[in-house]
Amino acid sequence: MSFSFAHALRSELSARNVDYAKAHALAHHVSVGREAVVCYEPVDERHGNFLPATYRAILRNDNWRRRLQKPHTSALQIFPRDGVRRQELDSSTSSDALLMNVFCYPGTLRDGMVRKLLGVDGDGKPQFGYRARVLLSNGRADRTEVDMRLGEMLVEAKLTEADFQKKVKSVVKGYRDFGEVFDVSSLPQSAECYFSYQLIRNVLAAHAGGCSFCVIVDERRPDLREQWYAVMRCIRIHELQMRCKIVTWQELARVVPGRLKRFLGEKYGIA
Repeated sequence: MSFSFAHALRSELSARNVDYAKAHALAHHVSVGREAVVCYEPVDERHGNFLPATYRAILRNDNWRRRLQKPHTSALQIFPRDGVRRQELDSSTSSDALLMNVFCYPGTLRDGMVRKLLGVDGDGKPQFGYRARVLLSNGRADRTEVDMRLGEMLVEAKLTEADFQKKVKSVVKGYRDFGEVFDVSSLPQSAECYFSYQLIRNVLAAHAGGCSFCVIVDERRPDLREQWYAVMRCIRIHELQMRCKIVTWQELARVVPGRLKRFLGEKYGIA
């Protein structure tokens, strides 16, 4: 089921972005193989995967600009070896790029509507690739990155990914607070692995840091929403459970500035 929803969304985004790139005369390449993926190329201060104002804002912020260098792990397999160095955020299906499209756009956080929707106080800027600290039973800490931190909220963003990944049980059980935070026997699992590992880890990160946690998914991905609820209902600490939520890109699109709203509709089909 997850694969079919993810495949349908990837197909829709591919078709939309082929049309979008041609209509706006944007530098891009289309991947080879069964599933076409549009990969944009930055030219001067223009990048087809972002609105011009957003891309300029990204280039002016050190943390945001570094995020542009996140490697595209499958570029060599799906694009011609033409000497072009492609990054993750060049891809039309990148959830990280979509996250930055929303939160780096000037004006998104200005009127307070987005912060109100998320339940975030203050006026801090988003940090991308935030290294949250999750304590391990051996006294060390896991510093695996979280997609974004905004104020006291950690954010995991998804778009066309198949799921929230899985991890062998021995690794997950190595987190110090795992048994305190979760009803372990009720978590989605197989004999060898826990499913939705990214959600488990990020809930633990929110617990360790006294933060809230939000998952952002697309309304066209009910499978991801179900995976989130399967984990959230296993949180044993009521106060922590109340600090966790899910929001859709479509809900965010209703409260962002008009120019960004039109861009999300045309390029992503997020109405």
